Amino acid sequence: MAAKRKKSITYYLLYVVLYLHALLPFQLLYVMSDILYWLAYHLVRYRRVHVRRNLKNAFPHKTIREVRKIEKAFYHHLCDYFVESVKMLHMTEKEAHERMKFEHTEIIDQWTKEGKSCLLCLGHYANWEWVTSIGLHLSPRAELGLIYKRLHSEAFDQLYLKIRSHFGAKPIEMKSAFRKMIRLKNEGKTMTVGFLADQRPSRKQDQYWTTFLNQDTPVQTGMGKIGAHLGMPVAYLDIIKIKRGYYTGKIEVLSTNASMERDYDIMERYMRKLEETVLKEPAYYLWSHNRWKFKKIEAVQ
Repeated sequence: MAAKRKKSITYYLLYVVLYLHALLPFQLLYVMSDILYWLAYHLVRYRRVHVRRNLKNAFPHKTIREVRKIEKAFYHHLCDYFVESVKMLHMTEKEAHERMKFEHTEIIDQWTKEGKSCLLCLGHYANWEWVTSIGLHLSPRAELGLIYKRLHSEAFDQLYLKIRSHFGAKPIEMKSAFRKMIRLKNEGKTMTVGFLADQRPSRKQDQYWTTFLNQDTPVQTGMGKIGAHLGMPVAYLDIIKIKRGYYTGKIEVLSTNASMERDYDIMERYMRKLEETVLKEPAYYLWSHNRWKFKKIEAVQ
């Protein structure tokens, strides 16, 4: 569980400014998003080099015109994602129910009924922050946890923790996730744990290499190891953007017992599912992340 930390003046200033923005209706927030798009894409050119390179490598057969079309759509969506995330500081349960729907939640409810904790894996796709509202759709017994990687900025880290816990999700720092899940099992408690498992691992971390979006890609193995060690079921969340500000998450079973899988099978299956999601609507993936920072040949040296 995320330990309580002293909040700085910077945090409170950020919180007040963003909370005032969160009070605005969605229509005005999307006007702001359109302005942010123009600033980020045309003026500041935020990470344009990374985005263009990632898209060209992922889609080598697309023309530059097709790549630019995805690129612009991505920046539009990224700005929507930002204002939508801010809105969570003042988002009602009614709005969450209307704008972020989930299908096949009975899968998780059944596991909870059987006394099993489970892993719910997804990617940095569409609006992954709103996925924390899934607790509103699950059985009251299904406590929701969210694995997170601590941000470098203390103020922003604490702010995102507040956003992500708005609907009752309990943030769990990545470094303590394994210990937390063992403790829950020993106490006979269950939890549905959300895992954003597509982040780039460091060179020092144990990693598995696969092909993802036409490129050699290192994969973090923590999710698979936790699931295998504790014999947990694993589900994938396929997020679909219906239209601006409206999403649906479809739950699919990846494994009913990760301990029965071979090494890395869970991670490979997850990456294939995520790839299917991205290829359907590529603009909604987080292309600004430097996902392919280092190559396979560098990692083995």
